[in-house]
Amino acid sequence: MPPAVVLVTGVSRQLGGRLAGLLAADPAIERVIGVDTVPPPRDIAAALGRTDFVRADIRNPLIAKVIASAGVDTVVHLSITALPRGAGGRASMKEMNVIGTMQLLAACQKSATVRRLVVKSTTAVYGSSSRDPALFTEETEPKALPRSGYAKDAIEVEGYVRGFARRRPDVAVSLLRFTNFIGPRIDSPLVRYLRLPVVPTVFGFDPRVQLVHADDALEVLRRATLADTSGTLNVGGAGVLLLSQLVRRAGRIPVPVPAPAVELVGRAVRRSGLVDFSPEQVRFLEFGRVVDTTRLREDFGYVPRYTTAAAFDDFLAARSVRRLVRPAAVERVERGLLDAVHLAAATARPGGGGG
Repeated sequence: MPPAVVLVTGVSRQLGGRLAGLLAADPAIERVIGVDTVPPPRDIAAALGRTDFVRADIRNPLIAKVIASAGVDTVVHLSITALPRGAGGRASMKEMNVIGTMQLLAACQKSATVRRLVVKSTTAVYGSSSRDPALFTEETEPKALPRSGYAKDAIEVEGYVRGFARRRPDVAVSLLRFTNFIGPRIDSPLVRYLRLPVVPTVFGFDPRVQLVHADDALEVLRRATLADTSGTLNVGGAGVLLLSQLVRRAGRIPVPVPAPAVELVGRAVRRSGLVDFSPEQVRFLEFGRVVDTTRLREDFGYVPRYTTAAAFDDFLAARSVRRLVRPAAVERVERGLLDAVHLAAATARPGGGGG
């Protein structure tokens, strides 16, 4: 049975607004309710279709009245943000992510009509460390638990979701762990990082990065809302790119920073307001993270249209990212530096022609 009444949180952002619009266009769904603390901007409002927008704060217990009065049977929770400044600061971001989820789950637990819950999470819950496996599966335990920022919020959110699933076994719960989003209209810490005129990297590290195109994420969310499935699912595009490749393709200038100075650089960038550098994001810039998506393809039955490389190329093309330098020029400089290092090493060896 398709859902009859769907409630989507976070509809004033790109992903939530686009999903609500897609669901509203499905004639099998009777009603779609979009919830957010602020009205959607004009472009998102135009995409909502027949979605009923309700200005409400999910941190307020009154969200239970919205669910009860509308007879909501499916809840899609997308109001989890990784951008502290967009949420009004880190404290407000944590309240929205964690307290908001707690109140929403409490409302769902009291509801006699809710039978399906879909929650957007992140692969950041696996953390990043030198002891990480090549691929994280859905059952892999992190080697180092994230202790701050969005990743820590996501771990707490997942804990509350699992508790809800135990208390309400009659509700089908899907927990979707997405890799880094990329796309023409996506605003994320990674996108803001790659917009910096010069991009700080950790000296001696070149982590693997896995991306998911916003269109693929949207389709997975749509299918999860309509499907009669449950469980935890890694969602990401095939393949990886090295961080150096992302920087080079974006035409940015990489600036390797010694590890002890990375935190100081992060603070300076954070104060500038350009991008938030949490300690967990710094660890990601050192060790990266890649997840196994076998379950997505074989059990869930979806193969992403975009690989990691194709998703990033589409982002660059659609956003017309201004290149400060041509990638070929960056490659020439990097080759020159490598040649100089090799020459210096050869000269330093005994008999190496050092005069």
